[in-house]
Amino acid sequence: MRRLAIPPSGREVTFGQDEIIVSKTDLAGVITYANDVFQRVSGFSASELVGQPHNLIRHPDMPRCVFKLLWDTLSTGQEIFAYVINQAKNGDHYWVFAHVTPSYDAQGRMIGYHSSRRVPYPDALPKVRDLYKTLRGVESSHSDPRAGIAASFKAVVDLLQQNNISYGEFVFSLSRHTTLDAAA
Repeated sequence: MRRLAIPPSGREVTFGQDEIIVSKTDLAGVITYANDVFQRVSGFSASELVGQPHNLIRHPDMPRCVFKLLWDTLSTGQEIFAYVINQAKNGDHYWVFAHVTPSYDAQGRMIGYHSSRRVPYPDALPKVRDLYKTLRGVESSHSDPRAGIAASFKAVVDLLQQNNISYGEFVFSLSRHTTLDAAA
C-alpha cells in the first residue's frame, strides 16, 4: 500500500484535546507501531498501517518542503515540531501538531522515530493554511518536483532568516498571534 489514491473529501476529522496520536517508524519511515487513536482517526487498522510508509497518510495540501525539513532535522538527531495535515483512509483530513523525535537503542544508535501528535492550536491554523498554500504554489510552479521542493524549502529558509528565528521558534510563534512576513 502506498499513498492514498482516494481524493480528499473536504471533510475534517477531529480528535479530543486529551488524546495523542502516536506512531513509531524505522529509519526509512516505515510504520512499526500505531496507537488506537491513530487507527481511529486515520481509519486504518494496525495491520493496514504497520509495515507501510508513513507517507501513506500524506494529504496533497501538505507542502513537501516541510517533510524535507523534518527529515533533515531528524537525521541530525534533533527533535522537530510541525503542523501537519493528514488524510484519512476515506479521504477526510485531520490537522495535528506533531512532535517527532529520534529513537535510540541501548547502545545509543538511532533506530527510528517516535511521533506524538496533538490537536493543533486553533489560532495557528489560519496562518499555517496560508503559508502551506503559498509553499504548495511554489512547489507546483515547477515542472520538476525536486526543483519545486528546493524552491519551497528556500522560501521557508528565507522566511526564517528574514525573521531571525529558528524553525522551532517559528512553529511556536504561530500560536501566539505573532505575525511574520510570509511573503516568499
